Amino acid sequence: MTTTPLTGKVALVAGATRGAGRQIAVQLGAAGATVYATGRSSRAGRSEMDRPETIEETAELVTAAGGTGIGVRVDHLVPDEVRALVERIDAEQGRLDVLVNDIWGADPLITWEKPVWEQKLDDGFRALRLAVDTHIITSHFALPLLIRRPGGLVVEMGDGTRAFNEDRYRLSVFYDLAKVSVTRLAFAWGHELKPHGGTAVALTPGWIRSEAMLEHFGVTEENWRDGAAKDPHFLISETPAFVGRAVAALAADEDRARWNQASVSAGELSQVYGFTDVDGSRPDAYRYIAEVVEKGRPADVTGYR
Repeated sequence: MTTTPLTGKVALVAGATRGAGRQIAVQLGAAGATVYATGRSSRAGRSEMDRPETIEETAELVTAAGGTGIGVRVDHLVPDEVRALVERIDAEQGRLDVLVNDIWGADPLITWEKPVWEQKLDDGFRALRLAVDTHIITSHFALPLLIRRPGGLVVEMGDGTRAFNEDRYRLSVFYDLAKVSVTRLAFAWGHELKPHGGTAVALTPGWIRSEAMLEHFGVTEENWRDGAAKDPHFLISETPAFVGRAVAALAADEDRARWNQASVSAGELSQVYGFTDVDGSRPDAYRYIAEVVEKGRPADVTGYR
């Protein structure tokens, strides 16, 4: 059985500077893909997120994992930049097999747990543009290249499945709307891609231990369990590699069309494809949240990872 089922495939991970996007790029690379990893933070300068991670580092990690990583600094709100990116991919590769829309970068703009009348409208609308407009702009230019060959895959990255978000308020009207919107975009892309043999899926990680989340809990990946002192439910958290492996599994599945227009979590896909997090576990965060956290039960991940 080959361990590089994506050799010869080309992926674009839009929003791959850090967190889930970075590890999606890395895991696609580990499966053999050529990965264009894009974002606004590079060694030439930071985005408004003002964090140290760069797109060049992501590309280097992709190559180190066994793929071919190509980092490109792109602002996905600027159509001309996205058009140029896709034209470059076409010129250099002549194909696009996987598009991952993971662009976000709006955390500093969200005011959590405040009603709309206490929100800054300019910040809220900027967050929506970063979360939704970027995905539409990228798809507008990238999908014509992706549909040249049947079997193309689009993954819309969100926070929460359609079923989970349906009856839960996500702490800010702008965040709530952003995350519901990207799930709906996957539904729309699935409708438009189906006649061309393409598949679109809305995918969410669980409680992800991104670089920023580790910093928030004052831990590293080596001692992450110590974060339970701040919140005991942190023990259900997962590395970004877990959702990265979910995307790689979808991309390698010749029967991926069965997922068209679905909204799923990395934990759900792990039960189907058999991949694990880096520690060998299969965390099922959304089931844990519903059955333990929301019911006020003591933290206990037994049976959930």
